[in-house]
This record gives sequence, structure tokens and C-alpha cells, in this order.
Amino acid sequence: MTMNQPDVALATATAHVEWDRRWADGEHRALWSQPQSEVTDLIPQLKARGTRHALDMGCGIGRHALALAAAGFRVTAMDASETGIASVRDSARESGLAVSVEHGLMTDLPFPGASFDYLLAWNVIYHGDGSVVARTLKEISRVLRVGGLFQGTLLSKRNANFGVGMQVAPDTFVIDDVSDKAHPHFYCNAGEVVQLLRGFELVSLEDYEHRSLGSFHWHFVAERRED
Repeated sequence: MTMNQPDVALATATAHVEWDRRWADGEHRALWSQPQSEVTDLIPQLKARGTRHALDMGCGIGRHALALAAAGFRVTAMDASETGIASVRDSARESGLAVSVEHGLMTDLPFPGASFDYLLAWNVIYHGDGSVVARTLKEISRVLRVGGLFQGTLLSKRNANFGVGMQVAPDTFVIDDVSDKAHPHFYCNAGEVVQLLRGFELVSLEDYEHRSLGSFHWHFVAERRED
């Protein structure tokens, strides 16, 4: 059984409702309070490249946005979750950090073209089917300047959840009884990652597990190419 395209888009657009609930829970927030080492490890390279303006797209409660601001970058944090961006705003104020906060969807970024030198999308862009991912990547390419770096993750077909639940579109599944998987998740292999990122030059690409056994994700850094 598969959903039609409007249904997939609707389910993706409402995924932030689940994250609103999670960000309101202190125990869950604590699980996502520390920045990933892969992000902080890239900071010296970003500085060496003259990076000034960074976008943390799908920022959640702002763990990466705050770390980037503390490193001296001009940072914009964006999310579809009102609870998440409220938390970023409060944390930035309490920490004395300057972070611009925006509410918006990844498929329709509220920024002019070539606005950013670096864009981070950690555990974000695979929430949809292939067409949602492609539209999001087109928007990322639009707002990232030529030569800017894009760092992100995608779900690997080695992930234990690939093929589990109801297939709602090609390589896209929903698991109704698992709250964070009750909206579409898109999976891809190495060749498909390269194809999706054809507007970029891959700097690095790795497939490894996150916190739990079988939680394989693609991790990549890519440079925005000329159109």
C-alpha cells in the first residue's frame, strides 16, 4: 500500500508536531542537548574557508546553533517546531549568544538566495519521500552560496528500519506504532546519495551507526558547485 503524493507531503509537513511534544519533555531534551562531534570538528575547516553566516536547518532545541554561535559565526536557527525555536531563543539569551531564530519548513526556506556560507541539516532532510528530499535539497542549494559547505545526514538502506512498516512511497516507510517513525522516512544507498547531491561536490561520505544498533545513517559534507 502506498500514499498518494499530497498525503506524503501532508504527513511530512506535520512531522514537527511530534517534535513539539518531544521538545516539551525535559528528559527527551536532555538527550539532544550536546552537539555532535562531527559538527564541532568541522569548525576549524569552516573558519579556514572564511565562513561567516551559518544556517542550522531543523535546529531542534539548538545544540548546534549555540555551538556555532559560541565559535564566533553569525548563526540563523530554523525549525518547524515552535517549541524548539522558543527553546533556542531562550538558551541563546541565557548564554549571551546572538542567534537569529526563524520558523519555517525545509521545503520552502524563508531566505534569499546565496544567504549562507555553511548549512547544517542534521537528522532532518529524510523526513519525507524522495520528492520531498529533492525539493529540500533544491532549496538548500538555492540559499547556499557557491563554494559554501553543506553538512548533513540521510538514512541508509543498511538501517534496521528500512523496509519495516508501511511503504508510502518508493524507499519511504511509516511505522505506525513508533511515534518518531509515524511520519515518512526516506532511505537511500550510496549511489542514490551521490545522485541526490549532484548539485554539490562531495567532500566526505560515510555510513555508520548512531546511538543504537542498526541505526545506520549517511554522514556527508559537500561543497556547493556552480549552477
